[in-house]
Amino acid sequence: MAGPDEARDTPLRPFVLTRGRTAAGRGLTVDTLLAAAPADAPLRVDAPPQARDLLALCRRGVLSVAEAAAHLRLPVSVVLVLADDLIASHHLTARAGSGSDAPPTALLQEVLDGLRRL
Repeated sequence: MAGPDEARDTPLRPFVLTRGRTAAGRGLTVDTLLAAAPADAPLRVDAPPQARDLLALCRRGVLSVAEAAAHLRLPVSVVLVLADDLIASHHLTARAGSGSDAPPTALLQEVLDGLRRL
């Protein structure tokens, strides 16, 4: 039991952190890469601490939604909504993860065929 001088950290339900929203509207996925936007505008006063933590993480470097969720110890679904809000407020930028940069299947097949001929 915590004493009077100790702060209590009570876990919040995910729907409280996202204000009841369950999905991000921008098509973000677990491999979406997040980065802090170049402008260093302050967050709104009512921004949740988790959004502030996410922004601080992204200011240190580019990371995926999944990595951010692991660092923040939050469900991916919560980080998707928080990231969506930060993108809407122009604090974060997002780009598709590595899956979208995959070469076409035909090219991969040609490489495989070439390797087999060696």
